Amino acid sequence: MEQQQIREIYRSTERLTVVLLIFALPAFGMVYLYQNSGTLDWDLPALPKLGEWLILGAATAILIAQYVLFHQKLKLTFAQAELVEKTRIYCEATKQRFWALFGVSLLVSLGLLLTQSPMFTLLFAVTMVFFSLAKPSPDRMARLMKLKKEDRELIREASRPE
Repeated sequence: MEQQQIREIYRSTERLTVVLLIFALPAFGMVYLYQNSGTLDWDLPALPKLGEWLILGAATAILIAQYVLFHQKLKLTFAQAELVEKTRIYCEATKQRFWALFGVSLLVSLGLLLTQSPMFTLLFAVTMVFFSLAKPSPDRMARLMKLKKEDRELIREASRPE
C-alpha cells in the first residue's frame, strides 16, 4: 500500500516535469530560430533597455527563489517519520520548482523575442541546467531527503515501471 502511494506520487511528478520541459524547449527554440533566421520580420515593438533589465532581473530572481524555496521545503521532510509523507513533500516542492522554471523559460523566451539580447539565451541555458539537475530520480530523492537504506530501496522500487 505504501509503495503504491509513493509510486503514484512519483509518477505524477515525473509526468509534470517532462511535460513542462517538452513545452519549454520548443517555445524557446522557435523564438531562437526566428531571431537567427534573418528572413522573418514580425515588426515587433522594441523593448526599452529598462524593460530588458527588468525581465532579466525578474527571471534571475525567480531562478534564485525556486532554489531557495525548494531547499526550505525539503527541510520539512526531515521532521516527517512516514516515507509517504516525505515523498509527498518532496514531490510538491519539485512540482512548484518546475512551474517556476517553466515560467522563467517563458519569460526569457519573451525577452529574447523582444530584445534579441544574448543574455536571454544564456539565462535559458542556466534554466535548462536547473531543469536537468532538478528532475526527480530515486537516487536524488534519497540523497536529498537523507533516507535510510530500507527507504531508499522502497523509493527505487516505486519508481520502476510496473
